[in-house]
Amino acid sequence: METSYSDKAYRWNRENYSSKRRFVDIWSFVLTLMFKLWRYNKSWSYPGGVTETKQAARRKAQAVWIRNTLLDLGPTFIKVGQLFSTRADIFPGEYVEELAKLQDKVPAFSYEQVEKTIEQELGKKIPELFHSFEPIPLAAASLGQVHKAVLHSGESVVVKVQRPGLKKLFEIDLQILKGIARYFQSHPKWGRGRDWMGIYEECCRILWEEIDYLNEGRNADTFRRNFRGYDWVKVPKVYWRYASPRVLTLEYLPGIKISQYEAIEAAGLDRKILARQGAQAYLLQLLNNGFFHADPHPGNIAVSADGALIFYDFGMMGQIKSNIREGLMQTLFGIAQKDGDRVVQSLIDLGAIAPVDDMGPVRRSVQYMLDNFMDKPFENQSVAAISDDLYEIAYNQPFRFPATFTFVMRAFSTLEGVGKGLDPEFNFMEVAQPYAMQLMTDMNGSDGNSFLNELSRQAVQVSTTAFGLPRRLEDTLEKLERGDMRLRVRSIESERLLRRQGNIQIGIGYALIISGFTLSATILLVNHYVWLSLLAGLIAAAVSVALIRLLLRLDRYDRMY
Repeated sequence: METSYSDKAYRWNRENYSSKRRFVDIWSFVLTLMFKLWRYNKSWSYPGGVTETKQAARRKAQAVWIRNTLLDLGPTFIKVGQLFSTRADIFPGEYVEELAKLQDKVPAFSYEQVEKTIEQELGKKIPELFHSFEPIPLAAASLGQVHKAVLHSGESVVVKVQRPGLKKLFEIDLQILKGIARYFQSHPKWGRGRDWMGIYEECCRILWEEIDYLNEGRNADTFRRNFRGYDWVKVPKVYWRYASPRVLTLEYLPGIKISQYEAIEAAGLDRKILARQGAQAYLLQLLNNGFFHADPHPGNIAVSADGALIFYDFGMMGQIKSNIREGLMQTLFGIAQKDGDRVVQSLIDLGAIAPVDDMGPVRRSVQYMLDNFMDKPFENQSVAAISDDLYEIAYNQPFRFPATFTFVMRAFSTLEGVGKGLDPEFNFMEVAQPYAMQLMTDMNGSDGNSFLNELSRQAVQVSTTAFGLPRRLEDTLEKLERGDMRLRVRSIESERLLRRQGNIQIGIGYALIISGFTLSATILLVNHYVWLSLLAGLIAAAVSVALIRLLLRLDRYDRMY
């Protein structure tokens, strides 16, 4: 991390907040960011002239500044930044990459505050609830911190305690963010084609769910039940007698962090097996019941002494509904057949693409990706490379990847990185191939790969197209009658002449202004109004520069055409 928390930056860690101070801090960040974005496209702001290398370096520097500022602004913005790291359809790749690095490790709050919170939430003092309770936390994050304890029954547990005043801070910050979302929604440039209010509401829902520890406990119980038949996956159980919306007590399951490769090897564990099991565990989450861990970064996965995977932190979970799964399968079939039309239609049905009047550019982008990036066999593909290609195409296009989709892709990429760290020869797609083939077989029947099944599928597709043709023609005629279909014809020569005529009229206006101010300056100077004469002369000079630039542009257009 480029910066660490200072006392000044840590001012949000209190039970009472100044809403006015938060308003100033947050809007200062937003206005500074807007200025940086405005300056980005100005050639004069680059010493020695603008180049692609200089622009890339500036984007990277801006992304680092955004990440550090979000850390300084505290819990709400750390979580919002982590959520925005899944929105590669809105933000440039450099921003997404930096936001994905946001780690909400912050200084711990005092043990006195821990005692006060536990007593308020559970109705008893710590000695009455626990046989022992370690005052120094095992870990501290932006939303809370974790302490090790022992119950009177002798069971070792961890107690997760929420930061004091967090709900009030969220209420203040989210109210300010609502105003910011409204501003961007109505902005002529950044509001076009962006559902900022929808993004704001999604962030609110996820944030409120994450600070409800009872919801996290229910998620942990569901996740544990889903893996009860797999002895190589461990999930801490919840002690509901010691749980409340701000306090959660879980079974203590110590382990080696999955990214500590040397420690895993020193413990005598097989890194190749662990790499495959990490991928298999996630595929089982997605395919068995659609309930999956939405934030499987290395800090939330550990390895026990007997080689089992341990999952932690169930505040952010995802759910894939059955209809979404079917839509994803249609997308998969379209990709396998390199059918751009089918992929686009399936993504529209999923809500991943917002339909627009002219879908041609989107179809061409998808078909280009299928033709150029999908040539490798399935097992040789890289999840990170595929997701990067998707996000590159999606940026500034009418793609609207749902949060579930981007959570899945980010999780796949993270697990692929962890797997390669454990085993340099690890390939996530190779592990996923049997599951994908099983899904495709289930969708097509037990004989999914047979020649007859493929022939029948093609016949059904042709017949569906044939029967649907009259309806499509009828829809087209209806659109023509209603005026919903527009035909646009461009004449380059006419556009050039109109542009030239418009520039000439602007030039005449400039000339009149120059004449008027030059005459005024002369009259004022004759009457000894030197300063007013100088002001009028400066205005005339400034407009003259604008006129010269306009004439040069006209000359350039003439040479170009």
